Amino acid sequence: MCQSRSVRYIIIGAGAIGGTIGGRLFDSGREVVLVARGAHYEALRAGGLRLTLPAGSLKLPVPVVDGPEALELRADDVLVVAVKTQDSVAALDAWAGRPVAGGGTAGERLPVVCAQNGVAGERLALRRFRRVYGMCVWLPASYLEPGSIEAPCTPLTGILHIGRFPSGSDALAERIAADLEESGFDAPTPVDVMRWKYGKLLKNLGNALEATCGPLDGDDARDVLRRAVAEGEAVLDAAGVDRAGEAEQTVARGDRVQLRPLNGVTRGGGSSWQSLTRGTGSIEADYLNGEIVLLGRTHGIDTPVNAVLQQTANACAREGRRPGEFTIPELTALIDSYARM
Repeated sequence: MCQSRSVRYIIIGAGAIGGTIGGRLFDSGREVVLVARGAHYEALRAGGLRLTLPAGSLKLPVPVVDGPEALELRADDVLVVAVKTQDSVAALDAWAGRPVAGGGTAGERLPVVCAQNGVAGERLALRRFRRVYGMCVWLPASYLEPGSIEAPCTPLTGILHIGRFPSGSDALAERIAADLEESGFDAPTPVDVMRWKYGKLLKNLGNALEATCGPLDGDDARDVLRRAVAEGEAVLDAAGVDRAGEAEQTVARGDRVQLRPLNGVTRGGGSSWQSLTRGTGSIEADYLNGEIVLLGRTHGIDTPVNAVLQQTANACAREGRRPGEFTIPELTALIDSYARM
């Protein structure tokens, strides 16, 4: 372990992604502070983080705070934003103006890493922070119970591409990558990290479909997903957006992030499915399917599948509906109706 490194990681949002990254960094000897709220904060403060991996369950006494006022920021801090993108503005605003030891504010002096799905978080961060890094997250993990995170992949816990936003790499990106690689991740440092995030965006277009209609294991569901991705490809082409292709992503992952049942139970669903399961009241569809809708409207391309997925997922979150309450025929009827408008 590289104990000479003085970086302290402040993980803003200790859910599935943030909790796994923070827990693995802490377990490898890095200095970490988790930021959580409500019952999750209380559980972490009382009993530490329970991080379950294929190799077993860890009980980690990671320090935790419930907000920026509870922590004195240092010049060697790295802020890792792992909240869902719909919560980014509130989180970034809360931290950007905080004073840093030695003078200045977090927005002026500290780097922020956006460990989030979608491609909007970095733009939101750059309005508030001078130094922004994108992170493309390949990390299947689940947060369904306060104080407990499950990360079911092996032999690596995940793959986390990291680079400067809007482009480039630097010594800090390499330093963070080295810490991650010693903590159970692969962490490439491309000069074009957003290219990887746009490739991942197309993968995430099925999140809303899985959340609203359940597992994507039927021909009809796969057809809806195929149509959503085709819309995404079309608008990214129209916008001139380069992205990592399917074959390139498959090679990057290889067989290094293989899902395994934990305690005999297979992972239930992705991040949007988990939002409905926990009844959070919000979902990230505006920044996944909604990103495609936005680009489609900007470039004059209709995107009825993604528009309906965005609207339906948002309605399910607002109304407190459980995952899978919609059927594929119901969703298809809404798409057909939208397309005729």
